[in-house]
Amino acid sequence: MTAPHLYLLFPGTAMEALEFYQGVFGGRLELNTYQEFSRTDGPGDAIAHGMLTDGLVTLFASDAGADEDAFSMTGGMFALLGTAEPATLTRWFDALADGGRVLDPLVKRPWGATDGQVADRYGLRWLIGYED
Repeated sequence: MTAPHLYLLFPGTAMEALEFYQGVFGGRLELNTYQEFSRTDGPGDAIAHGMLTDGLVTLFASDAGADEDAFSMTGGMFALLGTAEPATLTRWFDALADGGRVLDPLVKRPWGATDGQVADRYGLRWLIGYED
């Protein structure tokens, strides 16, 4: 790993969330259960470690263990500014908005860049944008 990556703890929805993100961003998804890792601090079929890799967006996640707090987001967002071609970023914005909420539409701004914000169905907030 050459840079920090986000690691999310979901409240029992890690598999569903990571499959959703794979559908949005592409990449390779690996999922391991608590049972596979011989962990006893959560249900055997819960996700102990999941990775979305080999795409433009990398995410790590698991289901929160019994003594862990599940992810919640306030006062922050994940920036995907210029990380892909405009058509790809627009597609990602629309896919993340499906079942989520557009906070600020993806539009061209007075300074010339295009950007917008969306909170997806799992509570992650994304800033997506590009310059012409």
